[in-house]
Amino acid sequence: MKFAELSIGQKFETSSYKVGKEEIMTFARQFDPQYMHIDEEKAKQSRFKGIIASGLHTLSLSFKLWVETGVFGEDVIAGTGVNHLQFIKPLYPEDVLYVTAEVIKKEERKGSGEVTLLLSSFKNEGEQILQAEISALVSK
Repeated sequence: MKFAELSIGQKFETSSYKVGKEEIMTFARQFDPQYMHIDEEKAKQSRFKGIIASGLHTLSLSFKLWVETGVFGEDVIAGTGVNHLQFIKPLYPEDVLYVTAEVIKKEERKGSGEVTLLLSSFKNEGEQILQAEISALVSK
């Protein structure tokens, strides 16, 4: 969708994604090798009582689901920022993730427009686990 086609308050929902333990551990080994993501025994002894996904992994999956909606499609020019990122609750193996996105701000730019979305990630039956404001330049 082009900048002019988007309106403040417009909401979108993604498809869902079931995350697996091996995927969590593989991502963490490469990008966030902390014990709660890669060491099952230590993770069991932690406050989480088991392996959890890295917050960065949760954010990446959330963004993937958003992009796959195709809302911006070929009209996206570039991302411009992520603000107020909050990791609210952990994502565990076998949890099912989905995302909602609401247009919360639009600003005209020379030759394009900047759109800010409130990206909210949920697991299973609607338990919110992540929230962030993401912004991108979009063709007019």
